[in-house]
Amino acid sequence: MTVADCSFTVLDGAVCAPAGFVAAGIACGIKKSGAPDLALIASERTAAAAAVFTLNKAQAAPVLVSKERLAASGGRARVVAINSGCANACTGSDGLLAAHAMADAAAAAVGAGRAEVLIASTGVIGVALDRHRVVAGILSAANGLEAHGGAAAARAIMTTDPFPKEAAIAVESPHGRFVVGGIAKGSGMIEPMMATMLAVVTTDADVEPSLLQRALTQAADVTFNAISVDGECSTNDCVFALANGASGVKLGAADSGLLVEALRRVCEPLALGIVRGGEGATKLVSVRVTGAQSDAEAKRAARAIANSPLVKTAIHGADPNWGRLIAVAGRAGVAFALDHARVRIGDTILFADGRPFDERSEEASRHLQNDDIAIEVDLGTQEAGTARMWTCDLSAEYVRINAEYRT
Repeated sequence: MTVADCSFTVLDGAVCAPAGFVAAGIACGIKKSGAPDLALIASERTAAAAAVFTLNKAQAAPVLVSKERLAASGGRARVVAINSGCANACTGSDGLLAAHAMADAAAAAVGAGRAEVLIASTGVIGVALDRHRVVAGILSAANGLEAHGGAAAARAIMTTDPFPKEAAIAVESPHGRFVVGGIAKGSGMIEPMMATMLAVVTTDADVEPSLLQRALTQAADVTFNAISVDGECSTNDCVFALANGASGVKLGAADSGLLVEALRRVCEPLALGIVRGGEGATKLVSVRVTGAQSDAEAKRAARAIANSPLVKTAIHGADPNWGRLIAVAGRAGVAFALDHARVRIGDTILFADGRPFDERSEEASRHLQNDDIAIEVDLGTQEAGTARMWTCDLSAEYVRINAEYRT
């Protein structure tokens, strides 16, 4: 079965759109503001589970505990618990005790095995998580689990996010209909190598854990791992996926392409929502790199462009400074041929084959005044490597938010 054999329809409902999932989002007192800060997402049956975690070597306690429990369960889970307002990162042995207490409480609250739980935390690094508040919150949230709780869960995991991120699709396939849904949070400290970015994706398809893990990794690579707000990789990033089989549609190895595409169609809008809602962001920027010697080299160059403060500030000011793009491409550490390189902003080519076209700057500047920006750089190697990253502009508001984050 191929992707061409299937149709995709956008749905409401986020993580609860697939059959057999319930969720809740409440305030349990972790945030001083009294805003929602505890989310619970549960499957009514044991589900296959997969995860992609941060590559930061300073990993938070919930990341370590989730890795441990996922390995112990053999890739199975019933429940995901997430708190916001405190990252529980760099908190030593007390932080690990709090993370284990959080996981144990979530498992017990839904009647799951001790290993059938994944947890995540987000907020300020180096602050102790109040285990009594989070445990009490989990018990309260468990009593409020409902099939329409996805929106509340999406709000409860937010920190500086200006809006919640939710997505869901239905897939009509020759095997039958199944649904994929998801929520995410993230606004600053975003450059997922897996950022302060968290996501939960659910599906009612029947998928073995090993296949789910491969598909999630592939989908994350072109979505969550292809975004950057500020080039900062967090201590807490993770994406979880649960597949509970409630639809009765079984996907095997031959259907891996479909599974990856279904996950991608949910993960991409969540990822773009993170960038669009980036701290201080006013523009969503698509950076496409072509003409690289390999896709990997194209992605390395695209990441360098997406993370360049000079590029991001020029975009904020609607300045079509194509020289900054060429300079970043040339120092990205990949094969580059200036005589064949090309820069395009929107539909306007500003540099090609060694020649500038500055007379077109006004046209390019008009494009840069839009909310959605497209930039393309050809590295000039005349090879077929290509990649895309998404980023945002860099504004004075980003500086203000992060200068006052703890105070």
